[in-house]
Amino acid sequence: MNDRVKRLHGKLIVSCQALPEEPLHSSFIMGRMARAAKMAGAGGIRANTKEDITEIQKEVDLPIIGIVKRDYPDSKVYITPTMKEVDELTSTGVDIIAMDATISDRPGGKTLEVFFKEVKAKYPNQLFMADCSTVEEALEADRLGFDFIGSTMVGYTEQSKGDRIEADDFLILRKMIEGVKHPVIAEGNINTPEKAKRVMELGAFSVVVGSIITRPQLIAVPFVNALKEWEEQK
Repeated sequence: MNDRVKRLHGKLIVSCQALPEEPLHSSFIMGRMARAAKMAGAGGIRANTKEDITEIQKEVDLPIIGIVKRDYPDSKVYITPTMKEVDELTSTGVDIIAMDATISDRPGGKTLEVFFKEVKAKYPNQLFMADCSTVEEALEADRLGFDFIGSTMVGYTEQSKGDRIEADDFLILRKMIEGVKHPVIAEGNINTPEKAKRVMELGAFSVVVGSIITRPQLIAVPFVNALKEWEEQK
């Protein structure tokens, strides 16, 4: 781990992403979103696509966790699923590349172990983060040699359906931290300052926060619903 990435320790990483169907979908906007995050004191950025990352790098000099979300018909994996996406990300010089590290096979039927060995052989000096949904997946990713373990996918896969990252005082996250040798980045539904502070108290390396900061179409919903309730009670 280089000094630049070490500076992420204890810091907020803001996920600046907007998919094509979302109103803020624009590399220009994501660049400005990253600039706003830096102004707030964020220590790093998580971003999707080569285009967005390149624009963000023009706006801020912060460590970036890069991903490419892309769907393939023969796999449920969509976060950096093939070497094509890894190639795109390495061309940007991104600090860390995150990829789906769940039990689902990659496109072409490749297991995570086979795919990760190929990736590390091609890019031995690149740092990689494993986006996991269960403690078992985190342990396996740690064994394979991922540089960072993430709780990103908790609750978003069939095997973690119904799980919530904050349940039982972040039990899943605590088990990940206790069971792996590599640093754990807390991510996924960390949607309050109190939760962000708590995961750091529990030993997370850093914390990624996304939608509650960068997706206004979601941020506004509780306010709209509260006013609807007020209207109905009149």
